[in-house]
Amino acid sequence: MAISAKMVKELREKTGAGMMDCKKALTETDGDMDKAVDFLREKGIAKAAKKADRVAAEGLTAVKSDGNTGVIVEINSETDFVAKNENFQNLVSAIADHILQNKPADVEEALGQSFEGSDGTLQNFINDQIAKIGEKISLRRFEVAEKTDSQSFGEYLHMGGRIGVLTVVEGADEETAKDVAMHVAAINPRYVGRDSVSEEEVNREREVLKQQALNEGKPENIVEKMVEGRLGKFFEEICLNEQAFVKDTDQKVGKYVESKGGKVVSFARFEVGEGMEKREDNFAEEVMSQVKK
Repeated sequence: MAISAKMVKELREKTGAGMMDCKKALTETDGDMDKAVDFLREKGIAKAAKKADRVAAEGLTAVKSDGNTGVIVEINSETDFVAKNENFQNLVSAIADHILQNKPADVEEALGQSFEGSDGTLQNFINDQIAKIGEKISLRRFEVAEKTDSQSFGEYLHMGGRIGVLTVVEGADEETAKDVAMHVAAINPRYVGRDSVSEEEVNREREVLKQQALNEGKPENIVEKMVEGRLGKFFEEICLNEQAFVKDTDQKVGKYVESKGGKVVSFARFEVGEGMEKREDNFAEEVMSQVKK
């Protein structure tokens, strides 16, 4: 029978599943609403949809490369308990491999791509895993990096994957690139060098420093020199090349990489859940929530 938009809307309201999933379910069940609901439940899609409003701020990052392509991803779960599960870790690795090979432009495109080992898309695969694991799981973000033959990737995971870093270094080897990645994980710079900082941000910081100096009662004729000096400290805080290298604090990161014959091209650093509101469950509640599922 013909599947109307009204029928799709009704099934979506009943299950919370996506429109395309609802249309497929109705088509497969010849328009039988109850059977369509069961179809979605069997696929884990309806169950996954009910978890959609939960906060997933735990999880893992993954960093991988293949030839001249590298990728860093963050995949979230609701609890750290699940993030430590081997099945979840395998899921993260499989999704990272998929993105590395298929290079989608964004999360939406990635979720809509056919996924190897699944009977449908990457989103279908994630929905199946939600049904098995019992928690909301989401692909939050990823970044694909490309390098040339004269460049090296640096890959580093910290705290079991809670922090992931991918660096690209020109002219130096992988060991140097990994050293830089370890530094980025520890210190969390925002930019590679001064030339990456916008003029607007520099001027805003300069104005703040100037006002601070004036409020301290400093004479106006020396305020400008003080501001430039303090601005140097500002760049040291936010720019990778100007930070003291964690493995040798007597030299800056930029100088360390230069000593190895290279320079830093780019870096990406993901920390699980950064910028997200996290649940405040205590450990006992977390365990009980798992037992009840």
